[in-house]
Amino acid sequence: MAASAPALPVDHAVTSRVLVALSLVWLIWSSTYYAIRLVVVDMPALASGGVRYLLAGGMLLVIQRARGAPLPTARQWLWAIPVGALLFAIGNGFVAIAVRSIASGVAAVVCGTSPLWAGALGSLFGERATRREWLAMLLGFSGVVALSLGDELRADPLAALLLFLAPIGWALGSLSSRKLPLAAGGSGAAAQMITGGGCMLALGPLTGETMPASVGWTSILALAYLVVFGSLVAFSAYHYALANARPALATSNAYVNPVLALFLGASLGGEAVGPEAILATALIVTAVVLLLRRPSP
Repeated sequence: MAASAPALPVDHAVTSRVLVALSLVWLIWSSTYYAIRLVVVDMPALASGGVRYLLAGGMLLVIQRARGAPLPTARQWLWAIPVGALLFAIGNGFVAIAVRSIASGVAAVVCGTSPLWAGALGSLFGERATRREWLAMLLGFSGVVALSLGDELRADPLAALLLFLAPIGWALGSLSSRKLPLAAGGSGAAAQMITGGGCMLALGPLTGETMPASVGWTSILALAYLVVFGSLVAFSAYHYALANARPALATSNAYVNPVLALFLGASLGGEAVGPEAILATALIVTAVVLLLRRPSP
């Protein structure tokens, strides 16, 4: 979710609450890739994602309204549609389709390139990349090339293509959200979730998705986990970290998540971790750290 961080003083301390918030973001968002894979065992990828974001967005909107935040205007709802479609229908929906045949850890590594794509595409939105950022992008995309040499992505080219498009959609959605007249704060995020979820539900039948005759409890519990923890708890923790820690630390999930997701997929789901995945992870993590590191004065 794109969000702006306030300027913080140089000596801003990392409190225990910030550490708790960061830990929640790292662990929960790293685990969502494996949870999505459990959901799509029994449920259609786009329809289940649509239900997830409609529920999470609706709950978040109710919470924001109870706190006194105004509802988005009709114009803000309209502008939330393309952003929600990019962030959730493409950024999340394509991942859900891909993990039916690609390991969740590998999917997390590919999605770790989102900040790099944001840097590469920033010029389209009037944001020029520096030399250091171009070096970071070169390293990160080298990691994607290394990952594509493995059997995991070559086994299903269509799933691999969708997976590669997912972080591009997330990057474009994040960049667009900074330029369009969207509702601020949690109300804006809720509008994006709701419109994105609606787009996913609309696209599901067009891709041939049908509802299954029965759904196992594992998939149901995984979907509930994604709604409550993946979309509400972690989102709230992320916003707390953004408001109380330096941006580079608050957004550290961008390079922590691929590593943890790779570990969780291997330990919980028995997913194989090949040498190309380890190399790709190292390159992408290094690239994102370089991208987010504050330049020397």
